[in-house]
Order: sequence, then C-alpha cells, then structure tokens
Amino acid sequence: MSQLTIRQVEVIRAVMMAGTIQGAAALLNVSAPGVSRLVKYSEDSLGIRLFDRKGGLFVPSAEAASIFEMIHQVHHQMDNLNYAVRSLRQGEGVRLSFASAPSIAQFIAARVIRGIRGRFPELFIDLNILKIEETTDYLLLDRGEFVVMSSAVTNPALSSEPLATGRLMVIVPDGHRLAQQSAISIHDLEGEDLIGVDPDDPYGAALARPFADAGVKPSYAIRGRFAQTVVSLVRHGLGVALIDEFSVAEVYMPGLTRRPLIEEGGLTAWVVTRKGRPLSSFAELTISQFRREFAAAIARHDWDER
Repeated sequence: MSQLTIRQVEVIRAVMMAGTIQGAAALLNVSAPGVSRLVKYSEDSLGIRLFDRKGGLFVPSAEAASIFEMIHQVHHQMDNLNYAVRSLRQGEGVRLSFASAPSIAQFIAARVIRGIRGRFPELFIDLNILKIEETTDYLLLDRGEFVVMSSAVTNPALSSEPLATGRLMVIVPDGHRLAQQSAISIHDLEGEDLIGVDPDDPYGAALARPFADAGVKPSYAIRGRFAQTVVSLVRHGLGVALIDEFSVAEVYMPGLTRRPLIEEGGLTAWVVTRKGRPLSSFAELTISQFRREFAAAIARHDWDER
C-alpha cells in the first residue's frame, strides 16, 4: 500500500491552497508540469481521486475531504519542526554547562565562548570555575557535561583526555633584570622572590617539578592558590614566577614580561567527562574549539619568540 511522502503532502496542500496547478507551482517555485505529474501519481498510487476539476479549478473531492484536514495538520507540524530546527541552529532554548580550571578560564575559555556564541548567538552558556577536587562531584552529579582541567582526574567513573600540552614560562615584572633575556633558566631564579602555588596541589606540583629536576630548592616569598593570583602579584612587582603558557595567553599583558623556560617542562590541559554520558553536539563542538584555541595560543608564543 502506497504512503504519502512529505513532498507529496506539500504539493497536494499547495494545489488545495492555490486551486490551480499553475498557482501551486508558483507557491512552490517549481514547474507546473512537475506539480501536475506528482498530483496524478499520488492519485494513481493511492487509488483515490484527490481533486475534481471544475471550470479550470482543482477542488478537493468529496471522498478525499477527510484527509485534507490531516494534510493541513501535517504541514503545520512540519512548520513547527522547521522552526524548532532553526531555533536549535541558533542555540535558542538550549543550555550548555561546562567547567574549567581558573588558569584556563581566564583567557582560553573566554576565547572559546566567544567563538561558540558567534556561531550560536542564542545559546545559553553556564561556565563554572572549579578546583581539581571539585571536578568529580560536578560531573557525577550531572551539573555539567565536561570539565577542562590542568591535570587528569583519577576516578573509574570519569574519563580524562589530553587536549594540548603547553610550555612553562617565567613571568617577571616589566623592567626586571631577567626581562632582558630571551629565555630564562631555573638557575636564574635562584635568589629571586618567587611567587608560586602549593606543590601539594596537582597544578603546583607541575610548576615545582623543573626545580626538583634541576636540583634547585625554590624559596617562595608568596604563595597563591590560583594562576590568576600569581600573575597579578608578579604584575604588581612582588616577585617572579614560573607558570604555564595558557595562563598568560592574552596578547597584551602590560606590566608583565613573559619568557620561555630553558629547562624541559610543560603542563597538559585535559578534558574530563563522565563515562557513558553522551555529549551534546554543542559540548563536542566546544571541546573542539578548546583544542583550536590551545593550539593557537601555542603557535602565538612560538611566533613571538622568532
């Protein structure tokens, strides 16, 4: 038994509305012979006369009257569906929730959100700033779809995937004696007032590792909990610091001089998700945008050093 296709419904309704083949063709912006052929094919395949021809007009036949109201309803539902699709393309009525470490949120996440909002201007984005120890609850309690952290999370219910690995940088106040160097060694930092992060913190441990590898015991004058705090303290002339390049990824940072660390060292950004939880297309796109922004930040610093 033949069934009507959406195209047949569209053509039959256009003939109903216009009353003529020519008028239906104009409504659909197609050729009149094509409309005529599809109407005839529909009648033949269904075994029902859909229209009576009276004085050059196509009038719904009595036996097909019962289906025409349904055709209107189907067309109306298609309009609703197309409206919903258009809204979805703009992100209207959709909420994207994710979280980030503070060091990543300040510059990289902001650029990611700018790119996503440019493509989906109606999308509501809920960005949370988390410490590493808050990641598990955030994901397992389904408060968001993913978290971007500066270290992997060890939990059997979670999955950690690397996004990018950035270098470690030394930051000093503008005018500092080390600002004259094109690159700075761990040994150059001996005797300086160091500003750092607690090495018991995973982020702080990554920053402390080059000191241990070089056999240098750092002498901290100040410790801060987050990268933004460290950056601010250095900018105000209170000391120097070792930090990841993503935390200083802004193009212009007045008051601050950035130089690559000579010794080996780096920090990897990870995306953490809940195992078994499908990601929305918006979340997948956002994660891809994170990869692009991390790569752009690394390339920008490479170019600056040439």
